[in-house]
Amino acid sequence: MTSVPEDRSPAIGDVDRNAAVERVQSAYTGGYLSHDELEQQLHQVLAARTRQDLEVAVAALPAEQPGRSATIGASAGRIVRRGVWRVPRYLKVESMHGRVRLDLSQAQFEHGDVDIDLNVMHGGVKITLPRDAVVDFDAVRTEWKDTRYKPPRESTGDGPRVRITGVMGFGRLKIRHARR
Repeated sequence: MTSVPEDRSPAIGDVDRNAAVERVQSAYTGGYLSHDELEQQLHQVLAARTRQDLEVAVAALPAEQPGRSATIGASAGRIVRRGVWRVPRYLKVESMHGRVRLDLSQAQFEHGDVDIDLNVMHGGVKITLPRDAVVDFDAVRTEWKDTRYKPPRESTGDGPRVRITGVMGFGRLKIRHARR
């Protein structure tokens, strides 16, 4: 007689693992973990193979606080966020040399209002919004090229409100809505 395999927790991907690493790092910077505990927690998170392993690894950490801010940065190279990812209330994007691609069309919004602060010196930024999102980009200062915005053909305007601010050095900001 063969045994029936137990239900296994689904495997995790880079997005889940990176979110757990950020949570561990936030707990360390918040004073909840010592340096030794930080190393131990990071090792446990990086070794996790299933969602259940990951949940066990972060179970003792303080609960996540929705609405916090996050910073995405790179001194050189591309910054890309696409697919299903959580967008915090305040998102700061910093790039010295490189392109930035933010696809919010499948993103999960923690709040109805989102502020994106750009600080991009050399390189373009392309932001794809959900079809029904409302966008305000009047506070973006561009040094070299004008912002290009392609409004949706049909939109109810019931989606999240995205406010884009900041500075674009030598590059162009392109904003469009998802087709679906």
